[in-house]
Amino acid sequence: MGLEGKETPSFLRDFLDKCGGYAVIDGGFATELERHGADLNDQLWSAKCLVSSPHLVRRVHLDYLDAGANIILTASYQATIQGFEAKGFSREEGETMLRRSVEIAREAREIYYDRCTKDSSDFMGNESYRTRPILIAASVGSYGAYLADGSEYVGDYGDAVTVQTLKDFHRERVKILVDAGADLIAFETIPNKLEAKAYAELLEEEGIETPAWFSFSCKDESNVVSGDSIFECASIADSCRQVVAVGVNCTAPRFVHGLISSITKQATSKPVLVYPNSGETYIAESNQWVKSSGLAEDDFVPYIGKWRDAGASLFGGCCRTTPNTIRGIAEAIFGKLNDKCV
Repeated sequence: MGLEGKETPSFLRDFLDKCGGYAVIDGGFATELERHGADLNDQLWSAKCLVSSPHLVRRVHLDYLDAGANIILTASYQATIQGFEAKGFSREEGETMLRRSVEIAREAREIYYDRCTKDSSDFMGNESYRTRPILIAASVGSYGAYLADGSEYVGDYGDAVTVQTLKDFHRERVKILVDAGADLIAFETIPNKLEAKAYAELLEEEGIETPAWFSFSCKDESNVVSGDSIFECASIADSCRQVVAVGVNCTAPRFVHGLISSITKQATSKPVLVYPNSGETYIAESNQWVKSSGLAEDDFVPYIGKWRDAGASLFGGCCRTTPNTIRGIAEAIFGKLNDKCV
């Protein structure tokens, strides 16, 4: 149940109204795939499962829908034509797998709705949860995610990478995801204003009408990981007609409140989304997550109310968060979920 007739300016606000004013985004994908037995020690990361284990991708989507998510993101964060070709796949195969990422998410939504319809006579939960709108967001990871060297966590692509380089890199991938039927495009973990500018120009140049969100990865309460200010980055998103929401992800929970304030008070009046990490820190050299001095998994759920009061409207989790995290967020916003088909 997407929203028909996507008039870009009002698209997300209409969706939020249908959800009750706020919406829940899903959580960490790779962690859940590994929990279900997937081996992601590969440059394609979670996109590897589009090839080897599409049933696990569908299962993770369903886990998050069961937990109360209103928006599920496709397993395409690290899926690029160039990445698939580097692993020996043809261009056509790469395009097919990008399309499949959207198709699998759409299939999961239909399975979920069908199951809820069948279960409705057996469960006495809140009817609004069973019939809630669910959107498919096509995940677009940064250029650094394709490099698979941890550079999306620092935003330093070197002087040779320009706005044009980034537009050329992302162009076909974005067009394929849009044509596959995604409800919106989630440009995620954006590490610098260079890539934000590339996305904004690309959307305009290609005449893409599918709504998008820009979500930045931040190192503190004022700056994205490259050192560019969140104000500058969010302002680029604000000026782009197709962008319907702005926010942060892949960011430590302790920085989120300040970032919301910076975005809402200075940069934009568009809806703000937040889906932070569990609070651990990724070490690219060892490909490991380590405990940091921040909050641990699920500990940020009690802060959802404060983040909502600060001006955020969409909440979820990023790396190392789980369906339990998302269920906690949904319950913090909407109250106890008593129904299997929440």
